[in-house]
Amino acid sequence: MKCNEINIRDPFVVYKDGIYYMYGTRAAYFGQGTRGFDVYTSTDLETWSDPIPCFDSEAYGMNRCVNWAPEVHEYRGAYYMFATFTRECGLRATFILRSDSLLGPFVPHSKGGVTPTEWECLDGTLYVAPNGDPYIVFCHEHTQILDGTICYRRLNEDLTEGLGEATVLFNASSVEGVDPVMGDHYVTDGPFMFRSKTGELFMIWSSFVEGRYAEYLVRFADGQLGTEFAHLDPLVTSDGGHGMIFRAGDKLYFTFHSPNASGHEHPVFMEITDMGDCLKVQ
Repeated sequence: MKCNEINIRDPFVVYKDGIYYMYGTRAAYFGQGTRGFDVYTSTDLETWSDPIPCFDSEAYGMNRCVNWAPEVHEYRGAYYMFATFTRECGLRATFILRSDSLLGPFVPHSKGGVTPTEWECLDGTLYVAPNGDPYIVFCHEHTQILDGTICYRRLNEDLTEGLGEATVLFNASSVEGVDPVMGDHYVTDGPFMFRSKTGELFMIWSSFVEGRYAEYLVRFADGQLGTEFAHLDPLVTSDGGHGMIFRAGDKLYFTFHSPNASGHEHPVFMEITDMGDCLKVQ
C-alpha cells in the first residue's frame, strides 16, 4: 500500500531494526466504534503492508465509542500503547496498553484511564524526565471546557495509574494565531514531546488557524517540562496536524495526517532539521 491508499488519522511511527511500524486512528467513522487499531510496516516509508490488527477493543469491552490516537512507546523493555477510549461514564480518557512486540497484540495494562477521572481528555503521550520519572502529557478537551488545555500528570513507575493533580500548561485561546471552531470552542490536540540534540525540550501540538488544521511548536525553558515555555512559529498551517517526530538512522522525520477531512486523511512524511534551539521542516 502507498501512503495515499492508507486512510488513517494521527499517524505514529516507531523505527526499529530497519523497519518502520506505523499506528493510527482508523479514520472510518472518525474512529468511533472501530474496534481498535492496526499497525502497518515498511522499509522505506513509501510502500506499506496491509493493516495488521494489533488491538481488539471489542474483546476487552473498550469499544464503547471512540478508539483514537494510538501511540507506542518503548519503556523498560516492553511496548506501551497510549490511546483514547470512552469510559463507562461517557467521558473520554487515555488508557495504557502493553505488548512485548511492536506487532502486538496489545492488552489493557493501566487500571482504567490515567487522566483525571472527572475530565474529558484525549491524546495522551508519554514523557520520561531525565531522572526517569514518567509523565503523561494530554489534552483536557474543549468539548467539556470550551477552551481546550494541554496538561501533564505524573504516572507511577509501572504506568498503571496517574498520580496526584494535573498541571495545566496553557489554554488554546492564549496562543497567538489559534482560531475558534464551532463558535467559541478552542481546540487542543495531539501533544508530542521531543528533545533536541542540544538538550532543549520541545512539544508539538495541534489546533486551527483560519479554519485549517495546524501543527504548533513549544520550547520549554531549561530543557524541563514545566510552566515556563515559549510558543514558536507553527510547523504546518496547511490543514495537517496531530503529528509526531521520529529518528531513523541519521535522519529525522515529522509525520502527521492531512488533509483534516473525514475519508481523505493520509499520513504525510517530511524531513525535519534539529537546529538545537529550534526545529525546521525541510
